[in-house]
Amino acid sequence: MPDTNTIEGEAPTEAPREDQAAPASEAAFAQESGGEPGPDRAWQQSAKPELSDEERMQGLEPEQLRRMMYDMLLARRFEEKVAESYALGKIGGFCHLYIGQEAVAIGAIHALRRDDYVMTAYREHVHALQCGITPNAIMAELYGRADGCSGGKGGSMHMFSAEHNYLGGHGIVGGQVPLALGVAWKIKYRQEDRVMQVYLGEAAVNQGAFHESLNMAALWKLPLVTIVENNRFGMGTAWERASSLYDISQKATAYSMPAAVADGMDVLDMYRVAREAHDRARRGEGPTLIEARTYRFVGHSMSDPVSGVYRTKEDVEREKQKDPIRIFADLLARTGILSQDELEKMDAEVKQLSEESADFADASPEPTVDELYTDIYADEDVQGRLYFDMRGA
Repeated sequence: MPDTNTIEGEAPTEAPREDQAAPASEAAFAQESGGEPGPDRAWQQSAKPELSDEERMQGLEPEQLRRMMYDMLLARRFEEKVAESYALGKIGGFCHLYIGQEAVAIGAIHALRRDDYVMTAYREHVHALQCGITPNAIMAELYGRADGCSGGKGGSMHMFSAEHNYLGGHGIVGGQVPLALGVAWKIKYRQEDRVMQVYLGEAAVNQGAFHESLNMAALWKLPLVTIVENNRFGMGTAWERASSLYDISQKATAYSMPAAVADGMDVLDMYRVAREAHDRARRGEGPTLIEARTYRFVGHSMSDPVSGVYRTKEDVEREKQKDPIRIFADLLARTGILSQDELEKMDAEVKQLSEESADFADASPEPTVDELYTDIYADEDVQGRLYFDMRGA
């Protein structure tokens, strides 16, 4: 197994089961905050049976399993290069990394077709990669360069590619959910055989737009698959401090909507749950809410230390023992699908791609001044130009 820069000590050979109790640290947080969170009933009800390795792989071809491994490694190495570039001052503004959560996006997007849509919050680099945007175009966007996928004007939080049906990262907390609802309505209105997949963090679940969107999606039976990436911390606030109900998946019951709890540290479980939701949507059976229980190994953003004041170093190190890359690599090794040599060769390739993307971004030009007036919703000749324009002053 290549060094993922996230694991110390022995790693388990199996992903944690869904019927396991919450970590002791969660109970400690709840006790400190003055009471236990709501009962975790959905976690128990949705517990998976014990599956063999073959059953876990769901009949997927070896080539697709190897591609999932490749995509997770590329996601990890790319994000590590982003962190390095940010530390060198080459990337400015906000920057939110996905390290530790790779199984969520990789598994769920692998379950889509290329003509389906994806929309995300602002922790979006890996989703953009998985939708097919090149590492070069993403890194150039992070650098604010003209060859970026949004012309260098979007940065870390606002990538977009109509070509790849990736409808953007969104910086307004929860603001992407009603936008995704609109796309899902378009799909139904035009009678298209497509799915709209939207991602948000658990902290966005308390936004009113989330609930309004779920209600409308269920009422109109829209093909909307909503994936809550529950890494347990909205910035620096533990979920149990902010919500009276611990189980996010239970919120779907208010709208008579199917829901599932997925192991967000297991790429194959994410694939299974997402594929079932997509199949329901394509049959005209409406939306699904998926709670993906995951964990980020880094801070909320680059301005946030890895552990900080809201979680201990011991907490983070314990969660790293469930690294999704290590878990999946062990499975592929046990089943003879990917050898250690093949894994290391794959890792070296994605490292090189990540290095090349930084070189490409460095060489890309900055956007021209004229780009200030492209892709905007106003006529540049109307009265009341922006104060820094000075033309015709």
